[in-house]
Amino acid sequence: MNDQTIKDRTKRLALDVIALVNELPETPAAQLIGKELVHSAAALGAHYRTACRRKTRSETVTGLAVVQEDADETLYWLELLAESGTASAEQIEPLTRATNELTDMTAASAEAARGTAGLTARR
Repeated sequence: MNDQTIKDRTKRLALDVIALVNELPETPAAQLIGKELVHSAAALGAHYRTACRRKTRSETVTGLAVVQEDADETLYWLELLAESGTASAEQIEPLTRATNELTDMTAASAEAARGTAGLTARR
């Protein structure tokens, strides 16, 4: 998978999250979770773009770790929406799937960069 494909997919995720959040009820909890969800999903794409511009492989690996943290945070907010009954499983599942796929892609990119840079993976 190339960088542009991942950039496009991270942007699509952020736009899909925005669409979901715009449909949430106007309760304080839903609005708070929605705000955090938009922030983490948008940060995922923004941080991926930044990681692609890093000067060294080591910096790229570090940047991709931040992207993975953003993805994990996005999953957390999606779980809260689902488990609180604020959004339906049908609304959440495609976003969860897309986030997990992006996590896998960025993990593969980080592994490739680590291997090229001679760095060891953290377990």
